[in-house]
Amino acid sequence: MAADTITIRTARPADLAAADRLFAESYPILLRGDYPPSVQVLAIPLISRAQPHLLASGTYYVAEDGDGRLVGAGGWTRSARHREVGQIRHVVTDHRRVRQGIGRALMGHILDTAAAAGLRHLQCQSTRNAVPFYAACGFRELGPIEVPLQPGISFPAVAMERDLGGLPGRA
Repeated sequence: MAADTITIRTARPADLAAADRLFAESYPILLRGDYPPSVQVLAIPLISRAQPHLLASGTYYVAEDGDGRLVGAGGWTRSARHREVGQIRHVVTDHRRVRQGIGRALMGHILDTAAAAGLRHLQCQSTRNAVPFYAACGFRELGPIEVPLQPGISFPAVAMERDLGGLPGRA
């Protein structure tokens, strides 16, 4: 079936509705086992929205199946202070399609494009459940952090980092 073919392409602003749907449907299910209900109720509505500025950045990507459905998204942005440092941004895989290589293919593309753009180091604020995925992609765990979302609301995460060293980005 055509749905088994995955294509990764640069996101466009027109992907907003499909990306919003992907985040809104997948984050609550993917994060359920690692976050208490109190965090889910406050934080998930804030983090499970696509970010228009990322979709228009040129360094944010979507994974589509053969039928054109978004099954993954994620990207990177360059640090304003250090030109060779980037941040992994808003990565998700469709909760019905985890462990099918979509996240790995998307991360490979992210790492390759970041390295090609001259980045030598990537930082990540990982959800608790995604730490093993990032570790498998060559990131090392730095420790727990709290990501501020709104006044009085923060999200427990894990700081991670990976050197690119100017080499091809695949782990």
